Amino acid sequence: MNPQLMSPQLRKTNSNVSVSPQDYPKLINEVRKAIEKHASIDKIKQKLGDEYARCLSDQSISRYLRARNWNVKKAEKMLEASLIWRMNYKPEQIRWEHVAAEAETGKLYRSSFMDKQGRSVLVMRPRCQNSKSTRAQIKYLVYCMENAIFHLPPEQEQMVWLIDFHGFSMSNISIKSTKETAHILQDHYPERLGLAILYNPPKFFEPFWKVVKPFLEPKTTSKVKFVYSDDPNTKNIMESLFYIDKLESAFGGKNEAKFDVRIYAERMKDDDAKRLASHKGESSSGAALSRVPTISESNHMNTDSDSDGEKTKSPEINEEEMLAESEKIAKADGGGIGGRIEN
Repeated sequence: MNPQLMSPQLRKTNSNVSVSPQDYPKLINEVRKAIEKHASIDKIKQKLGDEYARCLSDQSISRYLRARNWNVKKAEKMLEASLIWRMNYKPEQIRWEHVAAEAETGKLYRSSFMDKQGRSVLVMRPRCQNSKSTRAQIKYLVYCMENAIFHLPPEQEQMVWLIDFHGFSMSNISIKSTKETAHILQDHYPERLGLAILYNPPKFFEPFWKVVKPFLEPKTTSKVKFVYSDDPNTKNIMESLFYIDKLESAFGGKNEAKFDVRIYAERMKDDDAKRLASHKGESSSGAALSRVPTISESNHMNTDSDSDGEKTKSPEINEEEMLAESEKIAKADGGGIGGRIEN
């Protein structure tokens, strides 16, 4: 197992049991054994194919345990839901030709550079949204996540999000797509986010952020950082995270290259071929990625997880009031570009 995942100190679970690194293999096996007992395991194995072994690897189970504070039952439940989702959604089968239309404007893409820790970097530009279909947006998001994960080095599990708010307007605000994005990332890609940098968000984004925060786990919100190009500390922050000569100029770097969908398409097609070959190779070589799933149906479309995995009722949202407050701030702030949002 990745030693980077193993914190030397004891971890407290909600059952008030201290967990040490020596306990991790035992807890991982407990999750695996619980999943093996499900009556539909043979069907799930057949449906998932190669994905079955990857989902039940030590590293994968470890991520679900960490997301649920090493609580075996909650990690098992969370992993079950992901297995069902992967069995039905089939994210590993999404190819470039299925999402190319969503990618045309460069609203979301995997950057050609990594951060200093070797983490994949996903760049998002909300102003470049070119689709009204939440379903299509989420499909492209899942494709990008699978691609970014494929490019992580063996010792790294997480990625960085760089969100460029240049040109962001009220029309780019969508609670529905944001909620669904949070659900996909938190419930099915736990512990994959290392850091999310919101670069130059306008002041009128603040009411929207206050509405969105309840849908995010505290562990997730702690990884969100607001960074401003005119803040003297920004340069130090970005230099500590990225190689400035590789970082895009939009984020204070020296790389002047712009997104070109034609070049990006070729990269993605090549990546698709490599991913397919890699998956087939793992299957034929009997990759040591371990075991199995179980199922518990969970309706997570209208509920959200707290940091320990319990389901809580989504707070009521008055979207009209939120938008009205944002507009008020934008008018008072000359377009909403002068204020700061506290981290």
